[in-house]
Order: sequence, then structure tokens, then C-alpha cells
Amino acid sequence: MHYIDTKAGINCLDLYGQHQQIKKEVFEAFEKVYDNTAFSGGYFVEEFEKSFAQFCHTQYAVGLNNGTSALHLAMLVLGIGPGDEVIVPANTFIATAWGVSYSGAKPVFVDCTSDTWQIDPTKIESKINSRTKAIIGVHLYGQPFDIESVTAICKKYNLFLVEDAAQAQGAIFKDKPVGSFGEVGCFSFYPGKNLGACGEAGGIVTNDEGYYKHLLRLRNHGAHIRYHHDELGFNMRMGGLEGASLQIKLKYLQGWNNRRREIARRYQHEIVNEQIRWQKQPLWAQSVYHLFVITTNDKEELISYLNRHHIYPGLHYPVPCHLQKAYKHLGYQLGDCPNAEFLAGHCLSLPMYAELSDSEVSYIIDMINRY
Repeated sequence: MHYIDTKAGINCLDLYGQHQQIKKEVFEAFEKVYDNTAFSGGYFVEEFEKSFAQFCHTQYAVGLNNGTSALHLAMLVLGIGPGDEVIVPANTFIATAWGVSYSGAKPVFVDCTSDTWQIDPTKIESKINSRTKAIIGVHLYGQPFDIESVTAICKKYNLFLVEDAAQAQGAIFKDKPVGSFGEVGCFSFYPGKNLGACGEAGGIVTNDEGYYKHLLRLRNHGAHIRYHHDELGFNMRMGGLEGASLQIKLKYLQGWNNRRREIARRYQHEIVNEQIRWQKQPLWAQSVYHLFVITTNDKEELISYLNRHHIYPGLHYPVPCHLQKAYKHLGYQLGDCPNAEFLAGHCLSLPMYAELSDSEVSYIIDMINRY
């Protein structure tokens, strides 16, 4: 048994430790932003865009106000709109579907596999018709989906591939960073992400110059030249403070991700309670473990047990997309995506962040094994 001071509890996520490490650097960067009054877009955002494009092995990156906007603009630059359909996994955060709906298109939900919990390539083709324009694959919980199989389907039916990499900054599929495989890769830099801004932020990466230039217009009221609006646009620029904080954090991301991998390996090798399952890790996927999600037969009982021992897991996601009230009009029923529905009813997320101490990880493992 490992004893630690659990009075404060161990939360699913705690950002305090990370920000204390880099506080001096971030505040110095904020002073530069302040002195240059570069609060919306500008130099500090542009520097981060260059660095992040290089990090993702892409030609271009466009900084935005959040990851949901990234998914929305991705649809628009691909020409997707009313009357079109886009394949979306049922097991994901709702923003993946919002991007499709905001464009006027229809999300068509596909079940996940029973082991990787990612979009099931064998379920996709039956959902494709003449209105289908794209497939959105989600690198869920920080783990790459089966890009090779989904790409083959996209090529067969002449569809766009959009990567929702909101949870997967730095994840690798067969030696190549996620975000670089599809026409566009969409990222969230929400504060709780592996690479999170000091504030709200998001972005898109691409190798297509046309998409890049179009994205620059769309995020800036549809204007390339100030006060000359070529199309209906949006106010979706990234702020300078967010860009500056992301540029600093990007230097540390690989180390933070490696620590997450260490913690995940301990969970995978040292949790021996047969009531617990976790996401299967294919050999071609190098996850960054944004979340470490497990399933158990009685989720509420396990949560109550862990809470009594001052461990506070998270829930991702208790209602699958196809059963959300917002999409009731699409007519999905319980049983349409059974694997996603099983996960919603049985999964919870263990504490996962780079600043977890070895003793805290040991304590979590001990408590789960004793359950």
C-alpha cells in the first residue's frame, strides 16, 4: 500500500503544477504582447503558427479562437454546406458534429469499434451515398484512429478526410504526426488539452495553399484586405496572449507527453483488477494520452468508491452524439451505435496529467486493484 496526503484529493486534471513551472516565462511573454499591444492576431500568433506547422510536418497552420471554430471552418474551406452529409463517429465530443451542422450539412453518425473505441472503418461504407462529402476521423483520447483504412475509403469514394486532432497534439501514426494526413487537421488549444493556451484557442493545419489563404480570410470577417469583404466571414482570430503562451508550451510538449505515456504504461501494466478495461493500443498508434479512459460494469459504484478515497475521475462522454437531444431530429434510436452506447454507460477517466507524482499514480493503482 502506498500512502500519500490525499486531503486535497487527486483530480482527473490539475493545471496548477504545469503553469507554476512556466509562470515566469509566460508572464515575460505576456509583457511583450502588452508592450506591443498585439492582442488580436499579429506577431506572436504568427510565430506560433510557424512553429506549430513545423511540429505537425505541414506547410501551414492557422490560429483560431477555439477548436470548434476549426471544425466549422474546415467544412467551409472544403465547400461543404446545405444538402451535404459528413460521416462522424458517434463516440466523440459534440464539437466534432457541431462543425458539420454549422456549415448547414448533416452529420451521419457511425459506431466505434469495441476495442479501440475509435471510428469503425467497417461501418462507414454503408453510410455513404451521393450526398456524402467527407469523413471526420477523431484521434480520440489522444490516440490516432485507423488513418490508413479510413483514407482508403476516402480515396475509393472521392471524399475529403478531416482529422479532428483536438485531443492529440503530438500523437503519431506510423512515424508521422497526426494532423498531416487529411486535407485539413483541426486542433483545440483549450486550457485542459495537452497543448493548452492560457485562454481559449484552436487551429487548423494543412498542406494546401488555397485552403490556407481561404482560412485566413474566413477567420477575419472574409477579408484579405481590410474593409474589403470578399465573402461572409467570421471573427475567429487567435489572441496574442494565447499565441504567446502556446509558443512557450510547445517547447515542453514532448516532455509532457512522454510523462503521460509513462503514467499510462503504469496503469496498463500495474492495474490487475479484472473488472477494468481500457482502450486497445494498436502497434501503429503512439498515443499522447490526453485522457486515460477505462470501463467497468458499475461505473457509479466505482466513482463513489474512488471519491471516498479522494480520487476524482472524469466522465468522457456520458451521452453519445447520436442520442443527444440536439440531434433528436435525425431520428437515431438506442441501439443504433451499440459500442458507443456501451462506452457512454460504462466509462470513466482516471487522473492523467504530466505533473502526477509517482506516489499519486501508485495510490490510484492500489485503490483500483483493491476495488
